[in-house]
Amino acid sequence: MSEQSTQNLETIRYEQPEPRIARIVLNRPERANAQNMQMLYELNTALDRAAQDDEVRVIVIAAEGKHFSSGHDLSGANDWKLDEVGVGTWGGFRAPGIESNWGREEEAYFGLCWRWRNIPKPTVVAVQGKVIAGGLMLVWPFDIVVASEDATFQDPVVAFGVNGVEYFGHPWEFGVRKAKELLFTGRAITAKVAQELGMVNRVVAKDRLADEALEIAREIAVQPLMGLKLAKESVNQMQNAQGLYTSLRAAMGLQQMGHANNHMVHGMGVDPAGMQLVRDLAQKPPIDS
Repeated sequence: MSEQSTQNLETIRYEQPEPRIARIVLNRPERANAQNMQMLYELNTALDRAAQDDEVRVIVIAAEGKHFSSGHDLSGANDWKLDEVGVGTWGGFRAPGIESNWGREEEAYFGLCWRWRNIPKPTVVAVQGKVIAGGLMLVWPFDIVVASEDATFQDPVVAFGVNGVEYFGHPWEFGVRKAKELLFTGRAITAKVAQELGMVNRVVAKDRLADEALEIAREIAVQPLMGLKLAKESVNQMQNAQGLYTSLRAAMGLQQMGHANNHMVHGMGVDPAGMQLVRDLAQKPPIDS
């Protein structure tokens, strides 16, 4: 993947702040970095470039603006078409019934997340502000999470009649008890709680976030790349042996059951009453214990 491939990105910035370190920035601050297909696939292009550049040993992911990501952009306005940009084996994106929704979520959500999780280089993600629902899919695939003190994490989509974001890492990231609390209530948690649960590595002042992520990347970048690849693969394989992939696949199947049920009951993929529930949840303070 050449430098030219990342020169014309509109929703992502690709930077190399120091030797051996690539920095990829979500750049839709006017939409609170809500993910549309263009942003997801431009992010994938940037990650491919960093992964295939033998001079890069660490990849930092960050976001411009107040919030890391407010989740899925549901507007669909002027967005890219999956049958033109997809990188996986799924299709049927224009098929009738649940088939098109299933194909789209397998390709653009689960498929990309699993692809990024298995990049054979260390990844560091720097998070500020709100991370809501689909925004978690831009955090969980990466290796080390640094959060600013104002960061909050939330997945309120049970309100829409489905089980959670399409990359269902909740029990692995929060633990079983907290995952149930957060999914059942839809409430957000603070960065401090996320760190206590093991989802976040470090919490720092907001004005220190970029520097802290770069400092961690700098420490990692002095290690030999072969050793880093072996260490990452060893940890990932341990998670796989514990059943991570099988659990993620089972949750994806249940996600499609939820969408199908909503189509039968409401005539659309989500429960329309969910939007008001989510608005009400936005008025509640995040869980801080």
